[in-house]
Amino acid sequence: MFESAHIDEAIAWRRDLHRHPELGFQEERTSKLIAGLLEGWGWQVQTGLAKTGVVARLGDGGASIGLRADIDALPIEETTGLEYASSHPGKMHACGHDGHTAMLLLAARQMAAEGVTGGNVTLIFQPAEENDGGARVMIEEGLFRQYPCDRVFGIHNWPGLAPGRLVARDGEMMAAFAIFEITIEGRGGHGAMPEQSDGVVAAAARVATALQELPARRLSPLVPGVVSVTQIHTGSAFNVCPDRAVVCGTTRWFQSDAGDEIETRLAEVVHGIAAAHGCRANIDYQRRYPATVNSAAEAGLARRVGEAMGLDAGEAGPSMASEDFAFMLNEKPGAYIWLGAARQGENPGLHSPRFDFNDEVLPTGAEFWVRLVRRALSV
Repeated sequence: MFESAHIDEAIAWRRDLHRHPELGFQEERTSKLIAGLLEGWGWQVQTGLAKTGVVARLGDGGASIGLRADIDALPIEETTGLEYASSHPGKMHACGHDGHTAMLLLAARQMAAEGVTGGNVTLIFQPAEENDGGARVMIEEGLFRQYPCDRVFGIHNWPGLAPGRLVARDGEMMAAFAIFEITIEGRGGHGAMPEQSDGVVAAAARVATALQELPARRLSPLVPGVVSVTQIHTGSAFNVCPDRAVVCGTTRWFQSDAGDEIETRLAEVVHGIAAAHGCRANIDYQRRYPATVNSAAEAGLARRVGEAMGLDAGEAGPSMASEDFAFMLNEKPGAYIWLGAARQGENPGLHSPRFDFNDEVLPTGAEFWVRLVRRALSV
């Protein structure tokens, strides 16, 4: 489908993006590169939505399909040793958004060359997928009012699946998530006289243990739920009992009742343990993303397109990871798709400091986009 020179150029874009990662709402260079390429191919381009988002449209009116790629990087120090490794210390494309962007750009080039008939295509290059909810911000700033879409699709590379695999489930794909920051406070004192201080460290340790057991004790084994404590900050010296500890982490769920139960019981556990140690607790609990739930018709369309390409579009279970494409699926019918991208040999997972997008699947993802548009607009 694609000229080999165009594939090579797309890989070069991807590696250039990898070398110059930018965090959420800071993707200035990335957006400029995207907009410049699209304008050169004849797309109608708008920049500035959600600060650094890029939206482009092409077509002859009528039915409309939206295709989304996320463009932000993560605050991770890269350790791949690649010749195109991050040139920005502490920032890295560790989730493959550089690949998602290049796939959609390669598809956009082909669609511009072929022309789009039977409707419109809207390309959505979205900032700040990682934690900051760039999809929500784009919607709030008028994405679907300015660019109406009948349906919307997103792709994520999936190193847990072999190349040639594609997953688009009917219904649940990715979990909802929240973050929490628990501050435990009490009297501090001398390490030799712990009886004269409160048990801040002991309370924090017990909170960390109890919270990670919470889903097993409060949710049915048939209802998914996860609580992960990921940070504990306290203390400053060997011989000082601190007066403050901070415990942070994340919760995940699919069913709204499970999310409510986790939040309620988390508060009960934290306050109970803190009180038992003579301490007090404050909880900052923030729900970030809803669950990512595909509509069956659009998931089925994605599977049929994949199968027509010779991909294995078999079933797989959902993931407890989260994705802010969920906000778009709350607004429009659509599907979130995993594209198999495992590497031979060492295959670091998403968010690893050793992760690198598998360029071998870049043309596969781009071809999927082109074929999906053809099929969706021919109905």
